[in-house]
Amino acid sequence: MAQQIEKVGVLGAGLMGHGIAQVAAQSGYQVVLRELDEATLQKGIAKIEKQLARAVEKGKMDETEAGEVRARIQGTVHYRDLADCDLVIEAITESLPLKLEMWREVDEIVKPGAVFATNTSSLAVIDQAAATSRPQQFVGLHYFNPAQVMKLVEVVRCVTTSEEAFTTALEFARSEHKLAIPTKDKAGFIVNRLLVPYMLDAIRAYEEGVGSVEEIDEAMKAGAGHPMGPLTLADFVGLDTLGSICDVLFEEFRERRFARPPTLRKMLSAGWFGRKSGIGFYDYSGEAPKPNPAF
Repeated sequence: MAQQIEKVGVLGAGLMGHGIAQVAAQSGYQVVLRELDEATLQKGIAKIEKQLARAVEKGKMDETEAGEVRARIQGTVHYRDLADCDLVIEAITESLPLKLEMWREVDEIVKPGAVFATNTSSLAVIDQAAATSRPQQFVGLHYFNPAQVMKLVEVVRCVTTSEEAFTTALEFARSEHKLAIPTKDKAGFIVNRLLVPYMLDAIRAYEEGVGSVEEIDEAMKAGAGHPMGPLTLADFVGLDTLGSICDVLFEEFRERRFARPPTLRKMLSAGWFGRKSGIGFYDYSGEAPKPNPAF
C-alpha cells in the first residue's frame, strides 16, 4: 500500500531540479525547493516562472492556475525546511560523494516516515540508500530532461527498497501524469544502458571517418526517424554528464562500448560540455547551432 504524499522536497534547483519541482507543483503538491545559496535558488525559480509564463502564453494554463502553481513552491537554502516533507527527491550534481554527504544531513532532519528518492542517471541507488538510516524507504526516480516535457520516469527498486516505498514512488510518478516504468538498480537502468553506447558509437563513427558530425546526425534522423541526431543529443544531455555515465557503466561492465572515446575525453578537457557551456559538437553562440569549427 502506498503512503500518502502531500509535501515534496526537491534538492537542487539546477538543470533537473527546477523541472522536477515544477512538475510536482503542477500536480498539486506543496514543494520545498532547496539550493546551496540564494543566487542559485533564484536562478532556478526564475526558470520555473519563465516556463509557467510560456505555458500561459501558449494557452496551456491560465494566469490564475500559473499563480497557484508558483505559490505551491517554497524556495529555501536550509535543510530544516524539508523536515515535514513526505517525499524528498535529490537532483544535485552527479557525484556520489556529494550525494552521500547531502543524504547524511537530510536523513537527520526529515521525519522518519518520509520516502527518499534519487534522480541519478547512472549511480547505484543502493550506495545512496545505505548512507541513510532508512534504506528500506529509498528508491530511484529518474526523470528525463526537460522534466516538464518528457513523459518517462524510471522508478528504480534497489535491494533494500520495501514494497510500500516502491509503490509510493510508482504512484507518485503516475500522479504527475508520467509514464512510470519500473526497473532494477542496474547501472544505467533501462534508457541509459541502451542510449549511452549509441551516442558513444556515433562519436567513434566520427573518429573513424564514417561521416561528419552533421552527416551522422542527419543520417540517423532520416534513417531511424529520430527527432535529433546522436551528437546533437549528446550536446543536449551534456557531454560532462555523458562522461560521468560512461565511467559508471565502464566500471560496472568493463566493456569497450561503455568507455569514453578519445574525442569525448579531449572535449571535456577543453571545457566543451555541449549546450550548457555553449559549445560541444555544435557551437550554440549564434541564433542557430552550427558545427563546432574544430570538427
